[in-house]
Amino acid sequence: MVGRRISDEQLIEIIEAAIFVAGKPVSKRHLKDTVLNDLAISMARINDAVEAIQVHYQTRGIRLVEVGSGYRFQACSSLSPWLSNLWQERAPKYSRALLETLSLIAYKQPITRGEIEQVRGVATGSNIIKTLLEREWVKVVGHKEVPGKPALYATTKQFLDYFSITGLHDLPALPEQQQSKITQLLSDPSVREPSE
Repeated sequence: MVGRRISDEQLIEIIEAAIFVAGKPVSKRHLKDTVLNDLAISMARINDAVEAIQVHYQTRGIRLVEVGSGYRFQACSSLSPWLSNLWQERAPKYSRALLETLSLIAYKQPITRGEIEQVRGVATGSNIIKTLLEREWVKVVGHKEVPGKPALYATTKQFLDYFSITGLHDLPALPEQQQSKITQLLSDPSVREPSE
């Protein structure tokens, strides 16, 4: 069975079904190494098949989208007013402080808690960082070489997946005023980094 050849239509069916049943985003490399492992399939054919699936679903209620860790099917956002009625439970509401903290980590990673507090101008509660870590939207990627060695935080692939983006380049651009203010605050040598 190793090296067996299949038609383009069969390849599309296999990839479509694999992404549909996976339960989490699936990368092209993962498809090749698992469900297509016993077949003689090039990455070029996989790319063509994924593109064909995306084109097929362009006029339907669901789309094949690429996110940080691979491809997944998801409903069109324009249908959310109707689809939201399927769930009794409402999406969690996040505090402004949590969203500001997450934004700073996403735009300025790696960043310490002290640097976040410096930009926000207020203390960042332990529960905010704990929530972001539990959701697996951020992780500790190291420690800054200053007294106290505070943790450096960065976003994860789960963050990208949750917000349906493929990479940090998909984040909206910051207005220039905010960008320069953040840069100025983070580069100010008069502000001492607190230990965590």
